[in-house]
Amino acid sequence: MPYTLTVNGQSKTVDVPADTPLLWVLRDVLDMKGTKFGCGIAQCGACTVHINGSATRSCITPISTAANKAVTTVEGLSADGTHPVQRAWVQTDVPQCGYCQAGQMMSAAALLAKTPKPTDAQIDSAMNGNLCRCGTYLRIRKAIHLAATLTTNPNSGAGNAAL
Repeated sequence: MPYTLTVNGQSKTVDVPADTPLLWVLRDVLDMKGTKFGCGIAQCGACTVHINGSATRSCITPISTAANKAVTTVEGLSADGTHPVQRAWVQTDVPQCGYCQAGQMMSAAALLAKTPKPTDAQIDSAMNGNLCRCGTYLRIRKAIHLAATLTTNPNSGAGNAAL
């Protein structure tokens, strides 16, 4: 059955079974490799995307649930790496292996959209369930605080550094 959704601002129609996870539609059907497969059971956060602005685990979200909704992937934060979260990630040198970082950044962006100046406790709560095997949690928190300042002051920070 064909399903239509808006991915990073562009309308896409895919013809897949209703229970196909959004992750596989993004990666295999639409050839968007930024969203990662981690665990397949929504426990690691590597597959996090936004659906209508809310951080959502795409590995357990059937395409039928995402149909007619706006989906934003890490590629959709900004084409040139200027989204405040992307800039903060670079400036703070967050990634080590980098595998979890797309999901981390998508969760951080959703948090900042709802809570522009989060506390450490709010960050910890929002990022709970996003696992980083390299243990960069303190740099992630620092980057989220920095991104919050970049959101309100686009001229501060790392400039237009792309990931």
